[in-house]
Amino acid sequence: MCGIVGYLGQKNTKEILLEGLKELEYRGYDSAGIAVLSDGEFSSFKAVGKLVNLEEKTKDFVTDAFAAGIGHTRWATHGKPTELNAHPHVGASSYVVHNGIIENYAPLKKELQNEGVTFLSQTDTEVIVHQFEKNQKKSTNSFEAFKKTISELEGAYAILLVTKSEDDTIFFAKNGSPMLMGINAENEKYFASSDTPLIGQCSDVNYFEDGDYGYVNADEIVIFDKMGNKKEPHFTKLSTNKLSAQKDGYRFFMEKEIYEQSSVISDTLLGRLSEDAVVFDEIDTSLFDSINEIKLCACGTSYHSALCASYMFERHAKIKTSVEVASELRYREPVLTQDTLFVVISQSGETADTLETLKMAKAAGLKTLVICNVDNSSMVRMADASILTRAGVEKGVASTKAFATQVVVFWMLSLYVAKRNNSMQTQEIAEQISLLREIPKSVIVEDSMHERIKRLSKRYLHGHGFFFIGRDLFYPLALEGALKLKEISYLHAEGYPSGEMKHGPIALADPELFTIALLPKHLLYEKSRSNAEELSARDSTICAISPIEFDKADDFIKTKEHGHYMLEFFEMMVVVQLLSLEISIRLGNDVDMPRNLAKSVTVE
Repeated sequence: MCGIVGYLGQKNTKEILLEGLKELEYRGYDSAGIAVLSDGEFSSFKAVGKLVNLEEKTKDFVTDAFAAGIGHTRWATHGKPTELNAHPHVGASSYVVHNGIIENYAPLKKELQNEGVTFLSQTDTEVIVHQFEKNQKKSTNSFEAFKKTISELEGAYAILLVTKSEDDTIFFAKNGSPMLMGINAENEKYFASSDTPLIGQCSDVNYFEDGDYGYVNADEIVIFDKMGNKKEPHFTKLSTNKLSAQKDGYRFFMEKEIYEQSSVISDTLLGRLSEDAVVFDEIDTSLFDSINEIKLCACGTSYHSALCASYMFERHAKIKTSVEVASELRYREPVLTQDTLFVVISQSGETADTLETLKMAKAAGLKTLVICNVDNSSMVRMADASILTRAGVEKGVASTKAFATQVVVFWMLSLYVAKRNNSMQTQEIAEQISLLREIPKSVIVEDSMHERIKRLSKRYLHGHGFFFIGRDLFYPLALEGALKLKEISYLHAEGYPSGEMKHGPIALADPELFTIALLPKHLLYEKSRSNAEELSARDSTICAISPIEFDKADDFIKTKEHGHYMLEFFEMMVVVQLLSLEISIRLGNDVDMPRNLAKSVTVE
């Protein structure tokens, strides 16, 4: 989500940091900052908004001697986009930048405050620099203090830290968030969260592994692994193509974003799960006081995640839930009662129709909540409360990881409300939380699965259309699968509840009608299989997605054995995304920029 850069050398450090941050703009950000340590003195600058604002603040600042510099573009997770919340964060004599989420920041912060430390920001990151300086006072050197600090952190992080006591050194640590280091013939050292800032500056790069930490100075590169064993850097040649570097070797951003779902879902979960409860620091339980109904409102893919939420809220929280298409609700003269929590869902937070329904709900005096990926967006500013999905920037127009993280947030929120309403036993909630922790593993794309789908896709390039069918939660997944295919392949596709086939649509069945049947083992399998058999009997071409072999299928995509239908849901989500991707690529389409579509629909 955020971007990190670092530089150690003799050149114009300010310009190198700013140019590096520009190369990370595609990741999305709401504020930016740099800190430069040269000859024992710090210079630090921060700005909200685009990098041009930071450039303006630094226009009179020049660096022309050896320096250690760090920079950051921030996508807000803890605290609003403000200069105080922007990185780098400062201690008494140190600065830090950090990507990721420190899960145990709250107890660390409380302990530091009890010891007299004053915090300037609302972020989890500031804990790192103060904890480091606390440890510095008790350690023989700064690296020992840094090593101890890293051992005390829980969560995901890529960290760069500089301190006055060793003004020729950058300390680093990586766990769960991307970071690499580059070198060149001039003995300069560069850090970044992706390849692009290093292209043109470095010849070789070292990709850090989770648990790596250490330091660099003019003479040394020192790396330790997670077990504390010293290791040598492993340098490889750096690509020279910036666009390819942004795509990290994937053919399209959409493909990259499908593969990223495991890591971004981990970000969505971080800091929000205890053993038997879901923790949303950003909302107050009073939000649900006197609430007897939840009304969900969205468009497109977000509407499909809302449909998923309706099953979970009623099943887990036992609260009446309805789902509305935003463009319809606007003009329907709906009855909006004040015992209703009005929830809007939007990747961008700017979707015009959804934003207008939020205004309607506010005017009617309803409590409002937004599920969104962009802090400080119009919806986030307007709603009473917001939960960020933490999906990071999604460049592909056809949404993938935004949908996945929305569903994860709704699953967590349904358990949050269930605990508040005492509609589930503590043990049941604990079991669900264990399942939530397994999602990142369930969405990892295995090479064998992707290759199978790639080969199979060549059979689905023609015909007169697709049915995606599923029951219960797998019905909105069928809708989402059909939408993905429509968006990027331009083939006609419809999502249907499996049981609705015999009520009209089955009239279309013939060999040129392709049916993508979602057949989870743990949710209405026999019913769903029977519906697929009805289509097979009418000669529809069946592609079954299931962990159980289906003898009536023309094609079969075998998913893993999972212990719960929600984990089946997320693996099947990846399968339908990949199927749409591969069909579209075979048709020669621009997957990332499909015709007639825009990423953020800000007009009615």
